[in-house]
Amino acid sequence: MSFNLFKGENGKCQSFTTPELAAHVLTVFTFAFQFTRALEPVLSKGNNCLDAAKACNLNDTCKRFRSAYITPCTSSTSNEICNKRKCHKALRLFFDKVPPKHSYGMLFCSCRDVACTERRRQTIVPVCSYEDREKPNCLNLQESCKKNYICRSRLADFFTNCQPESRSVSSCLKENYADCLLAYSGLIGTVMTPNYIDSSSLSVAPWCDCSNSGNDIDECQKFLNFFQDNICLKNAIQAFGNGTDVNVWQPILPVQTTTATTTTASRLKNTGSETTNNEIPSHNDSPACANLQIPSVMFGHSTAS
Repeated sequence: MSFNLFKGENGKCQSFTTPELAAHVLTVFTFAFQFTRALEPVLSKGNNCLDAAKACNLNDTCKRFRSAYITPCTSSTSNEICNKRKCHKALRLFFDKVPPKHSYGMLFCSCRDVACTERRRQTIVPVCSYEDREKPNCLNLQESCKKNYICRSRLADFFTNCQPESRSVSSCLKENYADCLLAYSGLIGTVMTPNYIDSSSLSVAPWCDCSNSGNDIDECQKFLNFFQDNICLKNAIQAFGNGTDVNVWQPILPVQTTTATTTTASRLKNTGSETTNNEIPSHNDSPACANLQIPSVMFGHSTAS
């Protein structure tokens, strides 16, 4: 074994070889090779959203309902980029019928790069289900939502179950991430459909802004910030993506308000033993929407329909 390390006085390469040096260099190269091999799984792994999509395709229910919304959400009509009404209806069915393990897996997957976060953002085919030619004022969008029974009740559910609370362990008033994720996903497929606003954060929002709000600018901004800067929702998304328990949280202090008075302890008492294995309730398990009321603290307008 020979290693040409330098040139001699005659300008020719001189061989500098010893058994000790050969053994040392072989050891270094062997270690480097093994270290690189050990890093391969870490370097190649990273797109959890892609893995979630693959898992969906292996599940008959998920694959069927996903195909059912992909078709109308990507099929253009004569005058429109798609049939938004059919797209929304199919999306509601997807999140209502598909096990959260798969539907949430694509919507709340944890990411470490832009390729993953962009796939997550594209889950609901936002070019059809989310975006529009112009952004309406958020308060006007809220009024449109209140005119529809499904949207009105699900928006009320979202405000109730994703209410932030700084004194709680989870940063959620109700101390239940599962309820918050269920309420958030319930809005998808309504005129209040939210989505990630970009590929660099967990901030979400409906397709609206607060331009032309006039004297209602503060109220509008408060409404929009409940989506964009909601620490309860962000923590719930992170908890699911990280595989953290999202069902039961023990509060530091019992927190009660006029909008939500159910504590973790009373909920557990009423429901019996609750599992902590990331089981998420479906929309079919949620309370009747007719009984939900939009918290007046979030709305300056009358909540009467």
